[in-house]
Amino acid sequence: MTGCYSCEREAEFERLPRYERIAVDEHWRVVHAVDCALPGWLVLVPRRHLESMAELSTAEAAALGGWLVRLARAVEVVTGCEKAYVAQFGEAAGFAHLHFHVVPRGPELGVELRGPRVFGLLGAGERALTAARMDEVADRVATALENG
Repeated sequence: MTGCYSCEREAEFERLPRYERIAVDEHWRVVHAVDCALPGWLVLVPRRHLESMAELSTAEAAALGGWLVRLARAVEVVTGCEKAYVAQFGEAAGFAHLHFHVVPRGPELGVELRGPRVFGLLGAGERALTAARMDEVADRVATALENG
């Protein structure tokens, strides 16, 4: 779908960097959030275009819960965070494609960035993680998922 970041990336799957294909199955793809200042911020994306949870097939819905729990565990192992937030909004331009954020919340995260305010770490510009750093985190998350 033109203008959909997730669909455009999915169409280039074989050429994607490691951080855009951390783990994958027939329904879901795990990526590291881009333009983000927080290592380990993962995004679970359906491999077909959907804009609402109500559009999930029975098989996609059945796999969703397992993915979210596995990702939360992997984020906690890799980052050492106290908990992982899970959120779904899909309101930003170009990002209406259904997706779920799995966000590490460690003790170093200031109170002003806790809860939904953590989204202040997206659109990080110069503070954003480099591709090399996201690939490094992606490898660690993939290992945690395999050992999980």
